[in-house]
Amino acid sequence: MKSLVLLMMVLAGTGATAADVIEFADGAKLVGTITSIRKAEKEFDFDPRDDSKSSKNVYRFDEVFRVSYQGKWFVLTPKSTSSAGDDGDGDGDDSGTVKRSKAEVLALIEAAGKTSPDWFDSVPLDYPKSLDLSWPIKPPKGPWQSHKNMGQYIWSVVNENPGRWHSGIKLLHHCVALHKDDRVLLLRDMNALGDAYFRLLQDYPRAAFWFQQGKATVDKVQGVRLAECYWRLGNRDMAMQMLRGRRLNLAAIKLYGDMGEIDRALSLTAAFVKSGNDYQANILAADALRLAGRPDEAIDYYQRVLASKQFRNDEYAKRFKARAQESIETIRLYDQADVSRVADGTYRDSSTGYNGKLTVAVTVAGGKLEAVKITDHKEKQFYSSLTDTPAQLIARQSVQGIDGTSSATITSQAIVNATAKALAQGTR
Repeated sequence: MKSLVLLMMVLAGTGATAADVIEFADGAKLVGTITSIRKAEKEFDFDPRDDSKSSKNVYRFDEVFRVSYQGKWFVLTPKSTSSAGDDGDGDGDDSGTVKRSKAEVLALIEAAGKTSPDWFDSVPLDYPKSLDLSWPIKPPKGPWQSHKNMGQYIWSVVNENPGRWHSGIKLLHHCVALHKDDRVLLLRDMNALGDAYFRLLQDYPRAAFWFQQGKATVDKVQGVRLAECYWRLGNRDMAMQMLRGRRLNLAAIKLYGDMGEIDRALSLTAAFVKSGNDYQANILAADALRLAGRPDEAIDYYQRVLASKQFRNDEYAKRFKARAQESIETIRLYDQADVSRVADGTYRDSSTGYNGKLTVAVTVAGGKLEAVKITDHKEKQFYSSLTDTPAQLIARQSVQGIDGTSSATITSQAIVNATAKALAQGTR
């Protein structure tokens, strides 16, 4: 697994003295120090912090979702993606977490929201002195000035640079404190903070806390993300209850698809198509059907994207049509992209991401997918897709049933499509 290889390289190059974090599939975390890792035995040694509730010192890879070493996350065992919206127990729930009652979820959110992340105190409040921290709701018109405009700074400086994710989140906390007496700015800041925890760190308890504080509603993307947090934290009913709003943001199509609620996803798609937003709705519906293992129907919806006349501009038309066409080609390559039929070797191919071509190098050995490496890309708002999607591909040993990273679905699909095309080159 790519994340594991990266972790081994880091451990080999320096002493493991910084505070590390183990995160389990249910969201629980332990803080301490990773002291060694043994690939052959598929386990690692961990020295828990003195105040930790655990005295365990050795963990198997399959016991742990991911670990954080020196502030960077490495996925060891991706959360369950056995089939779209189904964890095999018959209830359609595949959040990848334990099931929790509403009281348990709310308590978890409240506890996380009232405590700082483990890394928080060690990260300085670092931002350009030219940045306008008054952050007006409607910024002044003019050229892009990320060194002055707070929203632009978050978008193009923080989001695009993982090394700034922690400091960016700390800056947003600072803005919450600065704007505590201005309700309009404060609610905006709280939702921005929820977005950051959600998109950058997948810290669902803290994301949910700040979305709640910001009064997020499902007619906006933040409200849909709050519903997703509830689902990821183990309560499907809370998510579904929130999605019963009369007006839903477009993002609800993807969430319904991820949760296995395909009929609801398609019904919502039809509503958006009627309102004149066909290409974005149809591509989300196609992705949902593809994830659910309904390839023929997915192709139909991708073809609707190709036939659309409602694109925002020529660039959007080029981007969405390329993604739809390449997704159709990938589905038609499913048989050829069967890893068990691919000869040993490393294969390279590319697909269209959000900002251009994304290239992968795929290694197969002994009939198994050993590595998926992104060798070139121009993506900017990629979040965790560059690590999570390859990890899913290796865990599933297939290009089918891969869930696109929230807020970076286009990048995720580009990785999957490029991998499928690469594997097809080696079909025996």
